[in-house]
Amino acid sequence: MADHYLALVQEYWDTIVRAYMDFQEKKPVILLDIQAAKVYAYPYRGFMADLSPRSRKLLKLQYEEAIKKGQVVVFVRDNEKRKLVSYSFPLHDTTGPNRPAKKTGG
Repeated sequence: MADHYLALVQEYWDTIVRAYMDFQEKKPVILLDIQAAKVYAYPYRGFMADLSPRSRKLLKLQYEEAIKKGQVVVFVRDNEKRKLVSYSFPLHDTTGPNRPAKKTGG
């Protein structure tokens, strides 16, 4: 079964990269809000503050690994299904993500 959220990230990839590059020096976390059809760039610590303790631990590990590898952490929020899924993708991939480097959440 194809990953619906990954397909949405692919669709918004150019906007995701632009949002990241606008705040590159801060190494933001990117949020794709499906219902709002918008992409947001958040400071890592600010984004983390809104998560549950378990999710904070997972984000910390994922974010640190992503930064080391030159990747961006992208969250996809689906309010209708009450899901928040995260991925890590290489920033240099100009064609967009074909496969997530890492997927968490559900």
